[in-house]
Amino acid sequence: MGTIQPSQADYFQTTKGGGHGDYRLITLAPSSVQEMCDFVALGWDLAFKYLTPSMILADGLVGQMMEKVILPEQKIRRTDEEVQAQCPWAVSGRTNGRKRNVITSLELDPAAMEVNNNRLQAKYKEIEANEVRYEIQNTDDCEYLLVAFGSMARICQKVMELGRKEGIKVGLLRPITLWPFPSQAINEVAKNVKGILVVELDAGQMIEDVKLAVNCRIDVEHYGRLGGIVPNPEEVLDALKNKLINK
Repeated sequence: MGTIQPSQADYFQTTKGGGHGDYRLITLAPSSVQEMCDFVALGWDLAFKYLTPSMILADGLVGQMMEKVILPEQKIRRTDEEVQAQCPWAVSGRTNGRKRNVITSLELDPAAMEVNNNRLQAKYKEIEANEVRYEIQNTDDCEYLLVAFGSMARICQKVMELGRKEGIKVGLLRPITLWPFPSQAINEVAKNVKGILVVELDAGQMIEDVKLAVNCRIDVEHYGRLGGIVPNPEEVLDALKNKLINK
């Protein structure tokens, strides 16, 4: 059940579902107001580059923050000639003499439809190869890894600080793109840790991708709150101890 309170329970909807078909959606997860601003341009550029939808998945906590923002410089608008040269599929206002361009996903011939689907799958593989974004902190020596996105990643920064003050070597990996998901990066860090705690504002969604990333070869536990309740760092640190360290 949803409310207007902070939540990350739309992870599945955005990265796994939302409609029928073997499609994928570029998903950017900001953890600050500055990133919410920056990701508008980034999301547009990625959507434009790959001709596929992109989404900024900001949770309610980030969406209600007030922080300083540096606005990017305004880009120079392209001329009609540049648009026609770079984007032959676009309508620029000048259509005289141009070949008719029909864009449709409707194809009644199954063989032709399969060709179109294979073209899209190849594009998704290209996106996975080139557009994975994430941030890591203190992963060189960590024994336990926190994986969190959006507002929870900010809380986990404090969890990491508190844990290290107690002698617990905690690291943090923050996925910036929820799709494409940083599976390889998580898998590499996981080779040297004893366990992973996935911190989310939901009942457990991103944890499935984390388990797949590490092939379930190490302990991966989840901690989250529901209904709009945001955990404090001490609460998350206790969960780390209870679920992974002292179990």
